[in-house]
Amino acid sequence: MKKFYLTTAIPYVNGLPHVGHSLEYFQADTIRRYHQINGDETLLLSGADENALKNVQAAEKEGLPVQEFLDRNSKIWHDTYEFLGVHLDVFQRGSDKEKHWPGVQKLWKLCKGNGDIYKNKYAGLYCVGCESFKTEVELVDGHCSIHQTKPDLVKEENYFFKLSKYQKQLTALIESNELKIAPANKRQEALSFIKSGLEDFSISRSNERAKGIGVPVPEDPTQKVYVWYDALAIYLTGIGFGWNEENFKKWWPADLHIIGKDINRFHTVYWPAMLLSAGLPLPKQILIHGFVNLKGEKISKSAGNVILPQDIVKKYGLESLRYFMLSQIPIDADGDFTDERFKEVYNGDMANGLGNLVSRIAKLCEQNNIEASSGANVWCAGLEKFIEEFKFNEAIAIIRQLITEADKKINEEKPWELSGEKAKSVLEDLVKRIQTIAFNLQPFLPQTAEKILKQFSGEIKSAPSLFPRI
Repeated sequence: MKKFYLTTAIPYVNGLPHVGHSLEYFQADTIRRYHQINGDETLLLSGADENALKNVQAAEKEGLPVQEFLDRNSKIWHDTYEFLGVHLDVFQRGSDKEKHWPGVQKLWKLCKGNGDIYKNKYAGLYCVGCESFKTEVELVDGHCSIHQTKPDLVKEENYFFKLSKYQKQLTALIESNELKIAPANKRQEALSFIKSGLEDFSISRSNERAKGIGVPVPEDPTQKVYVWYDALAIYLTGIGFGWNEENFKKWWPADLHIIGKDINRFHTVYWPAMLLSAGLPLPKQILIHGFVNLKGEKISKSAGNVILPQDIVKKYGLESLRYFMLSQIPIDADGDFTDERFKEVYNGDMANGLGNLVSRIAKLCEQNNIEASSGANVWCAGLEKFIEEFKFNEAIAIIRQLITEADKKINEEKPWELSGEKAKSVLEDLVKRIQTIAFNLQPFLPQTAEKILKQFSGEIKSAPSLFPRI
């Protein structure tokens, strides 16, 4: 049995998850289920980035003690995964002093022992939204391009990591594909950023600016570890780094990090450099997806266009949302979510497509007393390749083609006009097709696949429509 360790991004918990976040969760769960079906032992990890200044500001705005605010919001993020049918094996919080802090400090000491951490005075433009310093080149009319806010001018003495030292090594790792980055356009973005010239970056904050929260810098009680150095370490500490070395050695390196495009450089540049410095193996692959927009605009609280995934699920069902995200949003581009498009896809592909096909065949089988033998558990030609290339929409297109072909066979053979052995032969063939469709649907629509496989085993009976038309 092989192991497959994958992670989703570690979110700030100053806000709440919106429908756009579900894209990453469904991608991760699809990959994890695919590997489980193939017999791999899997571990899916996420967590909460709790030591960010923006969390403190959000708690103050609500008039809550910081820890109480973190406890509440971190639970909401964790529970959203479960609500969406995505089970996390580990949810590692940044405020965990027993399982997270020792590993962060261990990572710090390893990098410092390699001569890559030093103290220096610094003045720069800091975007609280990104929790990072910005150069003038990165700003648009003096504002952060992501948050449309003006960065604060910050002057202080803190610790720096020698990122510049790893420029050539990172370039070679990515160009040789030893560190895999997908899709190709995001890989090119990472290379362009590296080749533009890497600068050392700040990895600590003064206690005053950190407002007292965060992991203490080893041997310097006046400083806290900077949010990105701290949060990225969750990928290590969540599996035992610093507190359970046996478990850590079993799972590390990560087989796949899944992240959004706005945190590309932190995962493809900063993170590998930190691991190289610490003498730790690099993750095998990093998958970077685009944003889910709403009518062409980025979903954000400030824009007032936030849609909660819970609202969509309660209205249309969990697997309908899952299907839309996986089938309509290509991995190398942003996608658009609108109520109109959602209904169009639901009615076309799910109600009139899969749901109608299953209902028609089940009813005909019931009328003809057809019993199903066990199906052939094989992947469709090309489907595994598309999953392994993270082209979920193209993998689902293969399954849609199977549905189309089954519909065509029904219309050509007209089994409702047949009887005896001829009817039995046609319907048994259609049952095999349904079983193949259901098997291949398992990573994408696990609940639906399970219902179909159960219905088409043994004596086949008709059942309520899987996806009632909207």
